[in-house]
Amino acid sequence: MSRPQQPLVLGRSTFSATDLVIMAIVNRTPDSFYDKGATFSDVAAMDAVARAIDQGAGIIDIGGVKAGPGAEVDANEEIRRTASLVAEIRARYDVVISVDTWRAEVGRVVCSEGADLLNDAWGGFDPELAAVAAQFKVGLVCTHTGGATPRTRPHRVTYPDVMADILDRTVAEADRALALGVPRESIIIDPGHDFGKNTRHSLEATRRLSEMVDTGWPVLVSLSRKDFVGESLDIADPNDRLTGTLATTAVSAWLGARIYRAHDVASTRQTLDMVAAINGTMPPKVARRGLA
Repeated sequence: MSRPQQPLVLGRSTFSATDLVIMAIVNRTPDSFYDKGATFSDVAAMDAVARAIDQGAGIIDIGGVKAGPGAEVDANEEIRRTASLVAEIRARYDVVISVDTWRAEVGRVVCSEGADLLNDAWGGFDPELAAVAAQFKVGLVCTHTGGATPRTRPHRVTYPDVMADILDRTVAEADRALALGVPRESIIIDPGHDFGKNTRHSLEATRRLSEMVDTGWPVLVSLSRKDFVGESLDIADPNDRLTGTLATTAVSAWLGARIYRAHDVASTRQTLDMVAAINGTMPPKVARRGLA
C-alpha cells in the first residue's frame, strides 16, 4: 500500500506534497564533467547562485568534489571549497542550502556555517554523516549507489532487481537516519541515476520511480546531462544532452518525484510547471484562449 506524501521541511522552508522543487547545482570544482569549473571562483559561484534563485530554484546544492575519478581532494580542501560559500549564501539569501558530500567531517563544518541539507550522494559510505544531520537537525538525502566507493565508475555491476535493491538500501538508510534523530520531514531518498548502475539500470529506475514514491519518502532525482541520457540517445557531449534530460525530468515529475537536481534551472522550471499544469496541481499562468 502506498503511503501519502507529507510536507518537506528544510531549514526555514516548507514544501508541500505537490511542490516540484529545483535543486540548482553550483560546483566548486575545477574539473566538473559538464561545466568544467565555470563556478569554481567565488564571484562566479555567487553569480550562479543569484541566477538560479532568480530562475526559480528552491535549493542550492554546493559540491566541492567531482563525482567521478580525478585529482584527489581531501577533507580540508573540500571544506575550503564549500564552507565559506555556504556562509556567504546564508548571509545574503533566504534559500535552502545543500552540500553534496559523503564526509561527516565536512558535514559538521558546513552545517555550522548554515547548511540546511546534506546531500549524501554516495549512499551512507561514511555512516557518521547521518549522525551529523541528526546533531544539527538538518535534512539528509539517502542515495542508492549499490555500495559503490566514492568517485568510482560502475564495472559490470548487476542486480537481480535494481528497484528492489534501490528500495531496500534507501529506505533502510532513511529509517536509520530517523532513528538517529534526523527529522522525518527532512529525509529524502534518491535512486542515484548512474551511480553504481549501467544505463539500463538507470532507465529501469526511472520507469519504476513510482515505487519509490509509494514509500512516502520524498524522492529526489539527479538527472542533469548524465551518461544514461547520453547513452540512450548516443550523445557523447554533455552539452547536447539537455533535451533528453528534460524528457526524463517530465517523466519523473509525472511519476511523483519532488526534487530535481539540475544545471539548467530555467528550462527545468518550465518543464516542471508544464507537468504541474497538465496534472492539475498548478493553474495556467494566463488563460485567454477561447474566452474573448
